[in-house]
Amino acid sequence: MADLITTDACTLPTAERPLRVAEFDSLFAASATAVSRRGDGSVRIALSGGPGLVERVRDLIEREAACCSFFTFAVQGSDEELTLDVSVPPGRRDILEALAARAEERTGGGWRREPARG
Repeated sequence: MADLITTDACTLPTAERPLRVAEFDSLFAASATAVSRRGDGSVRIALSGGPGLVERVRDLIEREAACCSFFTFAVQGSDEELTLDVSVPPGRRDILEALAARAEERTGGGWRREPARG
Protein backbone atom coordinates (compact mmCIF):
# COMPACT_ATOMS: atom_id res chain seq x y z
CA MET A 1 0.00 0.00 0.00
CA ALA A 2 2.89 2.37 0.65
CA ASP A 3 3.68 2.55 -3.08
CA LEU A 4 0.13 3.68 -3.78
CA ILE A 5 0.11 6.35 -1.10
CA THR A 6 3.64 7.74 -1.23
CA THR A 7 4.37 7.89 -4.96
CA ASP A 8 5.58 11.25 -6.15
CA ALA A 9 3.90 10.65 -9.51
CA CYS A 10 0.42 11.27 -8.07
CA THR A 11 -1.04 14.76 -7.87
CA LEU A 12 -3.83 13.78 -5.46
CA PRO A 13 -3.30 15.56 -2.14
CA THR A 14 -1.49 13.24 0.27
CA ALA A 15 -4.33 13.38 2.80
CA GLU A 16 -6.80 12.08 0.19
CA ARG A 17 -4.70 9.12 -0.98
CA PRO A 18 -5.77 6.66 1.74
CA LEU A 19 -9.40 7.43 0.85
CA ARG A 20 -8.74 6.61 -2.82
CA VAL A 21 -7.01 3.36 -1.88
CA ALA A 22 -10.03 2.53 0.28
CA GLU A 23 -12.31 3.12 -2.73
CA PHE A 24 -10.31 0.61 -4.77
CA ASP A 25 -10.31 -1.83 -1.85
CA SER A 26 -14.08 -1.54 -1.53
CA LEU A 27 -14.57 -2.11 -5.25
CA PHE A 28 -12.27 -5.13 -5.26
CA ALA A 29 -13.83 -6.63 -2.12
CA ALA A 30 -17.35 -6.28 -3.51
CA SER A 31 -16.75 -7.19 -7.14
CA ALA A 32 -13.31 -8.56 -8.09
CA THR A 33 -13.33 -12.23 -9.04
CA ALA A 34 -9.88 -12.73 -10.59
CA VAL A 35 -6.64 -10.92 -11.32
CA SER A 36 -4.43 -11.78 -14.30
CA ARG A 37 -0.92 -10.53 -14.84
CA ARG A 38 -0.57 -10.38 -18.58
CA GLY A 39 2.56 -11.03 -20.61
CA ASP A 40 2.73 -7.43 -21.79
CA GLY A 41 3.12 -6.16 -18.22
CA SER A 42 -0.49 -5.10 -17.80
CA VAL A 43 -3.04 -6.44 -15.33
CA ARG A 44 -6.60 -7.57 -15.99
CA ILE A 45 -9.08 -7.54 -13.14
CA ALA A 46 -12.34 -9.41 -13.64
CA LEU A 47 -15.31 -7.95 -11.79
CA SER A 48 -18.91 -9.01 -11.40
CA GLY A 49 -21.81 -7.24 -9.82
CA GLY A 50 -25.12 -5.66 -10.48
CA PRO A 51 -26.66 -2.37 -11.51
CA GLY A 52 -24.21 0.52 -11.44
CA LEU A 53 -20.95 -1.46 -11.55
CA VAL A 54 -19.76 -0.06 -14.89
CA GLU A 55 -20.58 3.48 -13.78
CA ARG A 56 -18.81 2.96 -10.44
CA VAL A 57 -15.68 1.60 -12.14
CA ARG A 58 -15.59 4.32 -14.78
CA ASP A 59 -16.05 7.07 -12.20
CA LEU A 60 -13.22 5.70 -10.06
CA ILE A 61 -10.75 5.19 -12.91
CA GLU A 62 -11.50 8.61 -14.41
CA ARG A 63 -10.69 10.24 -11.09
CA GLU A 64 -7.59 8.09 -10.70
CA ALA A 65 -6.32 8.87 -14.21
CA ALA A 66 -6.79 12.58 -13.49
CA CYS A 67 -4.27 12.50 -10.62
CA CYS A 68 -2.07 9.63 -11.80
CA SER A 69 -1.80 10.21 -15.53
CA PHE A 70 0.65 7.32 -15.97
CA PHE A 71 -2.23 4.82 -15.59
CA THR A 72 -4.05 3.58 -18.68
CA PHE A 73 -7.40 1.97 -17.96
CA ALA A 74 -9.81 0.11 -20.25
CA VAL A 75 -13.23 -1.21 -19.22
CA GLN A 76 -15.16 -3.78 -21.21
CA GLY A 77 -18.37 -5.57 -20.38
CA SER A 78 -21.55 -4.96 -18.46
CA ASP A 79 -22.68 -4.43 -14.87
CA GLU A 80 -22.95 -8.19 -14.47
CA GLU A 81 -19.45 -9.03 -15.71
CA LEU A 82 -16.66 -6.75 -16.83
CA THR A 83 -12.90 -6.58 -17.19
CA LEU A 84 -10.69 -3.74 -16.09
CA ASP A 85 -7.36 -3.66 -17.91
CA VAL A 86 -4.68 -1.55 -16.27
CA SER A 87 -1.29 -0.66 -17.68
CA VAL A 88 1.53 1.70 -16.77
CA PRO A 89 4.91 2.65 -18.24
CA PRO A 90 7.75 0.31 -17.23
CA GLY A 91 9.03 2.78 -14.62
CA ARG A 92 5.72 2.61 -12.74
CA ARG A 93 5.27 -1.17 -12.62
CA ASP A 94 5.79 -1.17 -8.83
CA ILE A 95 2.61 0.86 -8.46
CA LEU A 96 0.68 -1.44 -10.80
CA GLU A 97 1.95 -4.44 -8.84
CA ALA A 98 0.77 -2.85 -5.59
CA LEU A 99 -2.70 -2.29 -7.07
CA ALA A 100 -2.85 -5.86 -8.43
CA ALA A 101 -1.77 -7.27 -5.06
CA ARG A 102 -4.56 -5.39 -3.31
CA ALA A 103 -7.10 -6.77 -5.79
CA GLU A 104 -5.73 -10.31 -5.30
CA GLU A 105 -5.99 -10.03 -1.53
CA ARG A 106 -9.66 -9.19 -1.89
CA THR A 107 -10.41 -12.06 -4.32
CA GLY A 108 -8.85 -14.70 -2.11
CA GLY A 109 -5.76 -14.87 -4.32
CA GLY A 110 -7.58 -15.70 -7.55
CA TRP A 111 -4.88 -14.71 -10.02
CA ARG A 112 -3.08 -16.16 -12.98
CA ARG A 113 -0.46 -15.17 -15.49
CA GLU A 114 -1.50 -14.82 -19.13
CA PRO A 115 0.94 -15.19 -22.03
CA ALA A 116 1.93 -12.17 -24.10
CA ARG A 117 -0.16 -11.56 -27.16
CA GLY A 118 1.50 -10.44 -30.33
